[in-house]
Amino acid sequence: MTLTIKVGIVGYGNLGRGVEKAIKQNPDIELRAIFSRRNPDDVAAANGVVHISEVEKYKGDIDVLILCGGSATDLPQQGPEFAAMFNTVDSFDTHAKIPGYFDHVNDAATKGGNVSLISTGWDPGLFSLNRLLAQSVLPEGKEYTFWGKGVSQGHSDAIRRVAGVKNGVQYTIPVEAAVERVRKGESPELSTREKHLRECFVVAEDGADLAKIESEIKEMPNYFADYDTIVHFISEEELKKNHSAMPHGGMVLRSGKTGENSTQIYEFSLKLDSNPEFTASVLVAYARAVYRLSQAGQIGARTVFDIPFGLMSPKSPEQLRKEIL
Repeated sequence: MTLTIKVGIVGYGNLGRGVEKAIKQNPDIELRAIFSRRNPDDVAAANGVVHISEVEKYKGDIDVLILCGGSATDLPQQGPEFAAMFNTVDSFDTHAKIPGYFDHVNDAATKGGNVSLISTGWDPGLFSLNRLLAQSVLPEGKEYTFWGKGVSQGHSDAIRRVAGVKNGVQYTIPVEAAVERVRKGESPELSTREKHLRECFVVAEDGADLAKIESEIKEMPNYFADYDTIVHFISEEELKKNHSAMPHGGMVLRSGKTGENSTQIYEFSLKLDSNPEFTASVLVAYARAVYRLSQAGQIGARTVFDIPFGLMSPKSPEQLRKEIL
């Protein structure tokens, strides 16, 4: 008999709503509660919403908590806090801070006797796995990661912080000529500007200085200054009509050599209509793996590098060997 894995969702933004949808596609996983900092009466959700202050009361009733908060301020606090009480899965994506975050979560999960998977989704997550696999198979080579075409939440937020901007969306777009050079096996040295361009769709406040806004966006350090950036000024209606979706994607490529001089190209790519819904689907699959590790008596923090793919599948090892090996 298949056991039902009982999960909770912490945070009910785009990612949390995506997890709720993904659970419905997995018959062996049951949603027990959605935890939010907002007043539960103000949150429209299919299942009951519980205030986050009540989460500890669900110890013993929830097998895995899926943490859907942001990496800037939510997860650094919530990751270790909840790892001490529950098995957890999160999508912490500040790459430079992952080692330190891992240590904090590992300490809490180990003391609590739980398993916590950090930093999964598609990058970090599936892209990380493919970088590892490509490097392992092709030790002599050069690696490239391209993101897009897709909406960058961080860069869109940066646009909206510019004085005179009412609303805005930014798309990260791989430079096709650079991608083709890699696919041809040239192994080029590519600058930041040569790999991606940034396209901005901006709704300006009435009477705002458009030239000043465009200049400030293009010269913004850490976001746009190192890229070729295109700025379009459009109406609020056009933004809502044509730029409300959250597509994304990208590719990991490695150009390597084997033998005397054989060129080998490894490529993994994603094209996503909904970034949060796809990320949520990855989190739910890994929640199954975390539950199984916990049932096997393991404790502590893990990354995607530590988890066999077979643990993510609802199918038995025998089924997997028969059907897709």
